[in-house]
Amino acid sequence: MISLEELTENPHPALARIRPVGWVDALGGWVVASREHAMAVMRDPVTFTVDDPRFSTAQVVGPSMLSLDGAAHKAHRDPFESPFGLAETRRRFTPVVQQTVDDLIAAIQPTDGGPRPATVDLRRTVAGPLSVAVVAYSLGLPPASASTVLDWYTAISDSVTGVSAGRQVTPEGAEAFAQLHAHVALGIDSADSLIAAAARAGLGVDDVVANAAVLMFGGIETTEGMITNALWHLLNAPDQLDLVRADPTLLPNALEESLRLEPAAAVVDRYATRDVELAGASIHRGDLVTVSLAGAGRDPAVFPSPDTFDVRRTNARRHLAFASGPHICLGMHLTRLETQTAVSAILDLPGLRLDPASPPPHGLVFRKPPALNVSWDA
Repeated sequence: MISLEELTENPHPALARIRPVGWVDALGGWVVASREHAMAVMRDPVTFTVDDPRFSTAQVVGPSMLSLDGAAHKAHRDPFESPFGLAETRRRFTPVVQQTVDDLIAAIQPTDGGPRPATVDLRRTVAGPLSVAVVAYSLGLPPASASTVLDWYTAISDSVTGVSAGRQVTPEGAEAFAQLHAHVALGIDSADSLIAAAARAGLGVDDVVANAAVLMFGGIETTEGMITNALWHLLNAPDQLDLVRADPTLLPNALEESLRLEPAAAVVDRYATRDVELAGASIHRGDLVTVSLAGAGRDPAVFPSPDTFDVRRTNARRHLAFASGPHICLGMHLTRLETQTAVSAILDLPGLRLDPASPPPHGLVFRKPPALNVSWDA
């Protein structure tokens, strides 16, 4: 019997037991834990759809590109897609990301010889504020403090996680989304913002807000999680960190390897539209089919020694941390740019070390360390 607690604390042994596909009573659905079958599900939206009233994110923020398929999905996604191609991401965002990282790193350094805290939580001081600043810039949102947006994000993501575990939308999640709705709506009349362009493309205010919300919180979650998980893996594997420091060209692959081991978004949900057999499992119409991106990343049929963090792994980029198919992560190139810039700068801190009490990645839907407490030499 697999419990919610096991899936939240350390799901990997349980996923290994049920791979390729298994029923999990605690979730009330099937879990797909092999890479091959995860790809098959995510690339077949006709058979495995997101468009179901049980879809957790839609219950909190309303219908969006994340919770629609077919023509409706295309209508919601297309207005937001063009700025996030690889070349355009590098051209448009590289200076902004670099300056934001430089400012955040400077802010955690002592000034005028003043004292520095014994440890600094890089999740709250660098990873979170960076992700908020860049996603707000990318959408053209009105100004808001990083702490305010992170509070909204925490309440909404906690509510989404609760819905995935069978609970109701929380009042805190609903209130946070109401505040976010008002904030995003203020920017719709801005001449050159992405959300204004989406409105001009024909999306209504509620549609613009819902899509901005999933892009904001997807952007925050993937970036914050990718940065903190990568640093956690590197700082807990001194031999691998030494390899990266000796050869910085290994850093991009180290980040992909961290994504393979612990994707920030551990699962994506689908719902069967017909009776179908998958890896010998008889799935019935209406069944919940949860694709474990975390399980796919540790599939031993694809990744030898799958629980080992190996910055030289030749096929690390075959992970599915950004999903696949029509719902592949729209901002994956931006997230990679932010993560590589931030991790590179943080690793330059002299004598950087992780607080031994810093917790490992944690979470049912979104997995990252609750805090990443580090210290370094003056």
